[in-house]
Amino acid sequence: MKRRLVFAVLFLTAFVTGSWACTNFIVGKNASADGSVIVSYSADSYGLFGFLCHYPAAVHPAGAMRDIYEWDTGKYLGQIKEAKQTYNVIGNTNEFQVTIGETTFGGRPELVDSTGIMDYGSLIYVALQRSRTAKEAIKVMTDLVKEYGYYSSGESFSIADPNEAWIMEMIGKGPGVKGAVWVAVRIPDDCIAAHANQSRIHKFNMSDKENCLYAPDVVSFAREKGYFSGKNTDFSFADAYCPLTFDNVRFCEARVWSFYNMFSKSTGQTYLPYVQGESKEPMPLYVKPDRKVSVRDIQHAMRDHYEGTPLDITKDCGAGAFETPYRLSPLTFKVDGKDYFNERPISTQQSGFVFVSQMRSTMPDMVGGVLWFGLDDANMTVFTPVYCNTDRVPAPYAEGNGDCVTFSWDSAFWIYNWVADMIRPRYSLMVGDMRSVQNSLEDMYANAQEGIESAALKLYQEDPQKAKEFLTNYTDMAARTALDSWKKLGEFLIVRYNDGAVKRVKNGKLVRPETGNSAPLDRPGYSEEFLKKLVEETGDRYLMKTW
Repeated sequence: MKRRLVFAVLFLTAFVTGSWACTNFIVGKNASADGSVIVSYSADSYGLFGFLCHYPAAVHPAGAMRDIYEWDTGKYLGQIKEAKQTYNVIGNTNEFQVTIGETTFGGRPELVDSTGIMDYGSLIYVALQRSRTAKEAIKVMTDLVKEYGYYSSGESFSIADPNEAWIMEMIGKGPGVKGAVWVAVRIPDDCIAAHANQSRIHKFNMSDKENCLYAPDVVSFAREKGYFSGKNTDFSFADAYCPLTFDNVRFCEARVWSFYNMFSKSTGQTYLPYVQGESKEPMPLYVKPDRKVSVRDIQHAMRDHYEGTPLDITKDCGAGAFETPYRLSPLTFKVDGKDYFNERPISTQQSGFVFVSQMRSTMPDMVGGVLWFGLDDANMTVFTPVYCNTDRVPAPYAEGNGDCVTFSWDSAFWIYNWVADMIRPRYSLMVGDMRSVQNSLEDMYANAQEGIESAALKLYQEDPQKAKEFLTNYTDMAARTALDSWKKLGEFLIVRYNDGAVKRVKNGKLVRPETGNSAPLDRPGYSEEFLKKLVEETGDRYLMKTW
């Protein structure tokens, strides 16, 4: 029962926030700086309490059944046959480095089957427990919905292993109809890809069995329902099952565009009119980057708010006096009967957890697979290493340390939120202090990685169990170090920025007064740009009068 309640709280995702939650990035092994396959994911949902889930490896008796509960509500959906053996899963990766992320695109609402058993969240974790490769995960997921029915709306999945990465898109067949229509496309090794709550697979090569898998009725079902009437070669999964609208473009595709714009400038320039609603030519499913992309690049990309692009939200009055790159929900609003919108960037305050999964074929799985994991918003968290064979959740990331309505000083989720909520109202003033600690920690983990893994490989040659214990302990230590540092950061910020003034700092420490009990400080006030806007809006209201 506890597990059911946790699911109900933790995975309150797409149906609550609308269809604009979650973002995935993918990097092929020949497009990455170190030969890794990389997948990132942010679980974005207001009210979502984040923690690091764990399913230990197990052997199950013959005839065992497994209860399935919907992620979003905790509703009991039914039972499925349990596998004889299941693998260790930590977060969204397993002991063989297989990683699965998702974004919900919704699609045609009449295709949701409320009688199905397998929702998208259950598909992810059941597949991770049963799969040694990405292709095997695709088969597990599609076989499960064929046998038990698919409960959720349209979904895009990132499915990857150390050798290859795929995007699979799936949608049901309607009430009472088992199965789903789906297509999976392998991302070329020298390319990057992304999806963000909009179906992205358009035309696909039906004769390329190595790089394209699909349901046998994916086209015929669309014809039957009246979604498509052309030649098979012209069939677009996205057009048939998730027709594009302006909000899909601006809230969803724009995040993909921003990612492409970071690493393929020509793609960014070509498709800017598309995300601005001036063109209907969709972006490609994948592109070749201008340079090799690193894990750190993807961590930084997950923090993007369109800065430096025409979609930048830090320069208008909505950003306030301190150029905050955040907007309160909802995404749309009305003024004088007209509909307007807020931008929906990659990084958003309502994230429950984020990760960047690094999968490497050049090492044993337990060393090669690293889930760089953070709680809350990617922009305001620290990505710490979680090795894929970890079988003990670090205490700061564990369920039970607080919940969605209970603050806890032992919960990394609440500590990251505490600091973030201090920074947002005075973002430009305070973000530099946060970024300094964040970069210091992430640099430390990145610089230590080679040495840690070298030691783990030596232990692995002696005894794989010793290597596993070593990496599990390191995973725990890294999480605890980040939490302790963030608590100290929070204490520093509340003191330094008390009452709107800024206490002075020297050599990283607050300057104490030579005498008395008033600390040396500065009063930065507002920027010149903001004050000009204030005067433009208020005229002479605040003009000093001459007496």
